[in-house]
Amino acid sequence: MDYTTDFTPVSALIGGGLIGLSAVILMAANGRIAGISGIAGGLIGPGVADRAWRAAFIAGLVIAPLAYMAFGPRIEVQIPATTGLLIAAGLLVGIGTQLGSGCTSGHGVCGISRFSARGIVATLTFMAAGAAAVFVIRHVV
Repeated sequence: MDYTTDFTPVSALIGGGLIGLSAVILMAANGRIAGISGIAGGLIGPGVADRAWRAAFIAGLVIAPLAYMAFGPRIEVQIPATTGLLIAAGLLVGIGTQLGSGCTSGHGVCGISRFSARGIVATLTFMAAGAAAVFVIRHVV
């Protein structure tokens, strides 16, 4: 399947706007950055007093796609990878977010919008690593 022909700019623009809006609302309401790894990490860390909003945020991430699957139009999802590869990829992402002091949502969406030097450098690093990985997978392997 050629994913470049499946790009839908209107839904992408709406989705990006909603992500930005949710980041602004979280910052305005709680003074917190909408980085998923930091929010999730705060659920399992000891002595965290603000677990309620973190749990609600993560619950929304889980419930929203389930609600879409139940009430939205049927879409076919194909993941050309084994379960083991998906688990390994998830573990590597988790390790990367610890090494990078955050994830793409925290650095890319919130860091760049706040002109954070660390967020900008991290996002450039994510993008370069992603481009290199695609090049190697498509043209070398």
